[in-house]
Amino acid sequence: MVFKRMETDEVSIREQLFHNRVRETIICVLLFTCLYMVCYLILTHFKKTAEFITDDIEDATVNKIALWLCTFTLSVAVCAVLLLPISILSNEVLLTFPHSYYMQWLNGSLIHGLWNLVFLFSNLSLVFLMPFAYFFTESEGFAGSKKGVMARVYEAVVLLILLALLVLGIVWVASALLHDNVARQSLYDLWEYYLPYLYSGISLFGVLLLLLCTPFGLSRMFSVTGSLLVKPRLLEDIEDTLSCAVFEEDSLFRKLNCGSPSCWVKLNMEAMRKEYLAVQSRRVALEMRRKASPWQRNLGYPLAMLILLALTVMCVLMVCFNVLELLLDETAMPRGMEDPHLGMASFSMFGSLGAAVQVVLILYLMVSSVVGFYSSPLFCGLLPRMKDTNLTRMIANCVSLLILSSALPVFSRTLGITRFDLLGDFGRYNWLENFYVVFLYNMLFAGLTSASLTKTVTWAVRKELIRAFGLDRLPMTVSRTTIPLKLLLANGLSKIQ
Repeated sequence: MVFKRMETDEVSIREQLFHNRVRETIICVLLFTCLYMVCYLILTHFKKTAEFITDDIEDATVNKIALWLCTFTLSVAVCAVLLLPISILSNEVLLTFPHSYYMQWLNGSLIHGLWNLVFLFSNLSLVFLMPFAYFFTESEGFAGSKKGVMARVYEAVVLLILLALLVLGIVWVASALLHDNVARQSLYDLWEYYLPYLYSGISLFGVLLLLLCTPFGLSRMFSVTGSLLVKPRLLEDIEDTLSCAVFEEDSLFRKLNCGSPSCWVKLNMEAMRKEYLAVQSRRVALEMRRKASPWQRNLGYPLAMLILLALTVMCVLMVCFNVLELLLDETAMPRGMEDPHLGMASFSMFGSLGAAVQVVLILYLMVSSVVGFYSSPLFCGLLPRMKDTNLTRMIANCVSLLILSSALPVFSRTLGITRFDLLGDFGRYNWLENFYVVFLYNMLFAGLTSASLTKTVTWAVRKELIRAFGLDRLPMTVSRTTIPLKLLLANGLSKIQ
């Protein structure tokens, strides 16, 4: 009887483990399928239609396969962005409903599995899928071989193998220079040493890229948000300004269509056409401002700017607090954990409200890093254009977004934005154990963000004062940055009187 009872208990435990594994697999597949469909719609919105509608069936097939690989990579990037928010919110949900029957599927095993899958797929996309997609679109098959899709596949695979050998050789040389004895002992230890070493280097590059792009993006967020909203103008009559813009546009339109070819030379016509387009866009913006309600015109823009300023200041304060903790407490260092222990305690000292703020800040930092990435002079050429983005640029965009997003969990934990420790292989990077690297990283982020924020806010205020007091109409020989504050106030008072 005792033996039968023990056997029944073992069977029930195996059944429970099987059902849990099936449930977690179904949840992961459903989540990734939804993200895949959304990412596919986004990429088809930006892709160049001429590359997929062509008489050459072979090229069309190759482009479709490359598009599917790009969609997979972008889906993994979105999953990497959602890792920390989902983990933090899951912990708060389990704290709020600890005994709910409908929340039993939300457990530490599911979250840990998501982290492992995202780590695996992100490195698979970076190391194999995206290089293969690029070589696949550029290949034509080996000379003398039969033309077709498989010939391109063979050439792309050979190039990918050569690239892998080159990268592994570089990694071995780098490890030999830094750790001579370990490199000699682990010459054939590919899976346990070289691949984690390569992943650590890729993550360090992504975190450094976030360090450069995020402060610049935080300052750019003000101008990008301002371009999407209706700005209030001080001491300005919208009707008079709109009438002047309409009159100027009509005048330029008549000059462009005068019908006399001897009136203007071609160079003057081209300059006048550009001026006409600028005046037309200004007239459209003025009409939008006139149609906007007083609440939208006078409250929407200041409220959005205050929210952005509050989020940015909050990020800087949390990083400064993390710097103090690094000096006083060793547990503030980022580290990995095997079991997340969800539902035990909140990861914020302010409870659910603090956890919600952490999620908002993480997403805000990701959006800011993307804005800063595409606004930087080095990467502004990668900005996708609607219905006019070729496959090569699309592959470059997917790789860049994946590098940024896969480094976001490490970036957020290193800066102390959240106390949720890194799961799986995300917490096994070599440089996370170095106190000086983490401390210097926090100091650089706080300093760069503070400097960018101060410059952006002061320049925005100065620009609005110059525009309000009419000093933007000064001749170009006068430098507006050297205009003293007394002259601004005096001109403003005389204008008001």
